Amino acid sequence: MMGRIFRIQRFSIHDGYGIRTTVFFKGCPLRCVWCHNPESQKFDIEIGYRAEKCLGCYTCLNACSRQAIGRGNETLVQIDREICDGCGECVRVCRGGALEIYGMDVSVEDVMKVIEKDTVYYKNSGGGATFSGGEPYFQPEFLLSLLKSCRERGISTAVDTSGYADWRVIESTLPFTDLFLYDVKDYRSDRHRVMCGAGNELIVSNLRNLIDLGAEVIVRIPVIPGYNFEEGDFDGYARLLTKAGVERVDILPYHSLARDKYRWLGREYRLPEMSEKARDLSTNFAQFLENMGFKVTVGGYF
Repeated sequence: MMGRIFRIQRFSIHDGYGIRTTVFFKGCPLRCVWCHNPESQKFDIEIGYRAEKCLGCYTCLNACSRQAIGRGNETLVQIDREICDGCGECVRVCRGGALEIYGMDVSVEDVMKVIEKDTVYYKNSGGGATFSGGEPYFQPEFLLSLLKSCRERGISTAVDTSGYADWRVIESTLPFTDLFLYDVKDYRSDRHRVMCGAGNELIVSNLRNLIDLGAEVIVRIPVIPGYNFEEGDFDGYARLLTKAGVERVDILPYHSLARDKYRWLGREYRLPEMSEKARDLSTNFAQFLENMGFKVTVGGYF
């Protein structure tokens, strides 16, 4: 069983309980305008270019058999992403580390070898393995195989998901998943469609199904001022959470740490700086939900 990922992060403390190893899957069916992992969106393997590291040696031009790399105007090197197939030959010869490959094909055993390195930390901290993305359910068979392998080895599991997947696919992972970190990006389906590329009906339906079946779910709500969140939206989110039977909420304030990633991928970062407003909104929203009886954390601290 093979799958495609773009990173494995050990000693993670923001993706579930305790110390965890987070496996980031490649590919996502949504296109959220605030996505902080733009390298995860496409299933295709991609090449990132960090102009600030480029030495201008141009060895990458000769290494590219598809002639997808040329001299640039604004930067020393320019990648034609319509031609590039992500083979990585340019990355292997880059002397300054300016070129980076996003995506690798791995087997279940490849991933498990990394996860198993830290079993002692999982046991001592109550941690385990988290499967994130992208969207893990975009590669359902690979995800299921990893979850089963973790269960066989006694490793606790969490799935970090947008919930935008066929219910039967999510249901198949229930026996092997200890925790769902479940994104609710907007309570309004019309706005969700504009900001993420699809409505939220399937996401809300799957959330209710999970909770009705007794799964442990922590809902994660990103706070992006002017996009999916304002002061007047508190009641709307609370109604959705209450109706679905949610008990635990993790609020994720906007941050601009992904800004450089977009540049490395040759994409435009469309959001303005609004971190201070996001922090204030998050604090007020957290207090609002706590007053209603929800258990609330802010910023992925469990």
